[in-house]
Amino acid sequence: MGLKNKNVLITGGLGFIGSNLAIKLVELGANVEVYDSLIKNFGGNTFNVAPVKSKLIITIADLRDVKRLKGSVKGKAFIFNLAGNLSHIDSMKDPFMDIDINCRAQLCLLEACRENNPTAKIIFAGTRNQYGRALYMPVDEKHLQEPTDINGINSIAAEKYHLLYNRIYKIPAVSLRMTNTFGPRHQMAHSRQGVLNWFIRLIMDNKQVELYGDGLQIRDVNYVDDVVEALVLAAISKKTSGQIYNLGGHPITLKEFVQEIIDTLGKGSFKVIGFPKDRKSIEIGSYVADISKIKEDLGWEPRTHTADGVLMTINYYLKNKKKYW
Repeated sequence: MGLKNKNVLITGGLGFIGSNLAIKLVELGANVEVYDSLIKNFGGNTFNVAPVKSKLIITIADLRDVKRLKGSVKGKAFIFNLAGNLSHIDSMKDPFMDIDINCRAQLCLLEACRENNPTAKIIFAGTRNQYGRALYMPVDEKHLQEPTDINGINSIAAEKYHLLYNRIYKIPAVSLRMTNTFGPRHQMAHSRQGVLNWFIRLIMDNKQVELYGDGLQIRDVNYVDDVVEALVLAAISKKTSGQIYNLGGHPITLKEFVQEIIDTLGKGSFKVIGFPKDRKSIEIGSYVADISKIKEDLGWEPRTHTADGVLMTINYYLKNKKKYW
């Protein structure tokens, strides 16, 4: 089962991963609708889908707008559910916002599918943040989930909603627990949705990067194209419904990642400083994912070397800087 001529919906489709996925799905021949609320500072950007804008439908609406949502889910074979608040810091500052977007909005989508399209396969974007601090590494899907912030707790709930609807209402659903992802089309206005791209901006702007702690925290980074491939494989495989899969594959310290940017640009510097209070309390420490399950079931593993990903990301922003700065 492929995606050619299939009707597909991407929630959060003007965001970082959603827009890269939209471009790929159009290339694969799918009929794509991107659904995005364009909430300020959440990362949605119409320029992200510029290469395929004439070949897809763009719906600017909130998942909590049930009437609009019902119309968009009808007739879709696949729904890639990538919409949500990604900021750990913001979830602690405004927990009610986070629960509304990461829980209530997710239930709005699931209910819309239950009532209007119960055969649509939903691919949900989970997160490694659901695990909290690693008790052992590599972290497999059976690891205890003890998040360090509100965002992680609500991500667990959202994932469980999807799996419950899969089990009770037979709506096919699968969750991919994503790790730190970087690449083109990520918002570059702030660091609250991921520090990897933010480090790239700082060094491009000739500003010194400040690494908290000792800078030796390990992140299991993925280039966005590899994440898109995992999403596609999870969608078209019949064995993934009701399953959870870790993504990951290129463990690197934050210091090493920053040095890779410096080496690529031929400029830049960093310094190590203490953790700010609001960061230290929710810091997870090092994280490395066990990806053996998705590798065995779907044959997926990351193909893009971190250095190549950094170079492609920098080249994209050098060309399109005015659209993101």
